[in-house]
Amino acid sequence: MPSIHSTPRLQSWQEVKAPQSLGYRIKLLSQLLGRRFQDQLEPYGLTTFHWVVLCCLWEQDGLSTSALGEQLRQVGGTLTGVIDRMEERGLVRRERDSSDRRVWRIWLTDTGRQLEDVLPDLALELRKQVLQGFTEAEQRLFSDWVDRAILNLTE
Repeated sequence: MPSIHSTPRLQSWQEVKAPQSLGYRIKLLSQLLGRRFQDQLEPYGLTTFHWVVLCCLWEQDGLSTSALGEQLRQVGGTLTGVIDRMEERGLVRRERDSSDRRVWRIWLTDTGRQLEDVLPDLALELRKQVLQGFTEAEQRLFSDWVDRAILNLTE
């Protein structure tokens, strides 16, 4: 570990100081997006976490709890509680895997499946609002940068 004395001094300490820092602004963007989307999901009795679980199951129904957790990068306890609440609301059902009784699979109910006809339009409208004024090329570039930053922190 380098000593404090060998670390080059930042050219501008202002660049990393909140609220001007990139990290703080990304956090603020995430909070604003989350709140706005939560407001749109509230009439359906859903949270943003329910949304991401539904998205995964719309892509591949019958995922195991562990596979779902891996896709969402979530710890088991948090995901288990979310699945419990989704099951209580009639959005998903759990079944033991027929070939491995230790594994639980999560399946959409008709109600959960029907939400795919409504919810993506809400997300698309919010994305349109957020990216207003960005060209298509800028939107792709922004998405690529976010993906790269996430990858930099998960490697």
